[in-house]
Amino acid sequence: MLIRPELMALRADDTPQRLIQRRLVDQSNAWRQTGSGARLEAELLRLAGGAMLADLPLLAALFTPGDPAAADLVGGVAGWLLRELAEAPLGQVPLRHQYDRTLATLVLARCHGASLALQAIDGAGLALKPPAQSVTFAANENWEHLLAGSAAVEQVRITGRTQAGVAIARERVELAAGAVTQRNGGEVAQIYTQVSGIAVLLKLQRLDGSGAPSCEYALDDGRLLHQAAGTPRDSRLELTAALLGRMGRSDAAPLLAAMAEEAGSPHLRWQALRECLGLDSATGFAALSAIARRSDDALAVPAGALRAQLLEAYPQLAEVPGCPA
Repeated sequence: MLIRPELMALRADDTPQRLIQRRLVDQSNAWRQTGSGARLEAELLRLAGGAMLADLPLLAALFTPGDPAAADLVGGVAGWLLRELAEAPLGQVPLRHQYDRTLATLVLARCHGASLALQAIDGAGLALKPPAQSVTFAANENWEHLLAGSAAVEQVRITGRTQAGVAIARERVELAAGAVTQRNGGEVAQIYTQVSGIAVLLKLQRLDGSGAPSCEYALDDGRLLHQAAGTPRDSRLELTAALLGRMGRSDAAPLLAAMAEEAGSPHLRWQALRECLGLDSATGFAALSAIARRSDDALAVPAGALRAQLLEAYPQLAEVPGCPA
């Protein structure tokens, strides 16, 4: 194995590397705190809070066909990054980024559920991948501006609900440089199927505020394959509830019951209720009965059905205080 002299030198003294990284971080912070970077984060914060894109001048310009604002923004960010990395090839990009041999993503800014990212799709890498067998719909709004290259995409739209999943319609769309698309991620998904060379796009995304889970469906028949929490917070709380259950923390049952009865994601509440029932059947059954009696609660019907099943299997639950049989 060949180890270059620069790397050998870092084994003895990593001070140059730390100084390089400090300079990159300082440059990144300076961009975020002044000029277009500061305006961008301010508008992202307003977008996350529910503002319309049309009311945000900088973001609106980025997703207006023919407007040079997108190219100027990307060129400015790429300019200082490339200059710094040219002088210090061992530096690490201080912005969140990832690469999977087909898709490279650089997150330019992120604020409370809204994000702006630069993406590059390698057409050669995409061609090596097998055709998609499933599609995921998420509770978010998306705007995409194709800055360079061309691509063929398949837009998959939910047209109805079935007992096993959804009914979907699929349409092939050709995109050229300059194209801007907008979609509701909970109803329309977009799959890149073919890219000529490298496609570069600017992507704006925000959570729609519903907290609905992300759902993955099979493309051939629309059956549900997998679902995940709609927000990082719900995901963390679901994992916490499951962990408390696995640990046998019966002292957490009142907290889980409160989570189940409060307003919020139905999936998170149901998970908390299940774990509460497993830890303390009386506390859990009391919460289950309270939910079943709420006519306006999305969980009332499944809670009522589960309550009836439990009473049939365990008649003694009818004696739980506050839960008339």
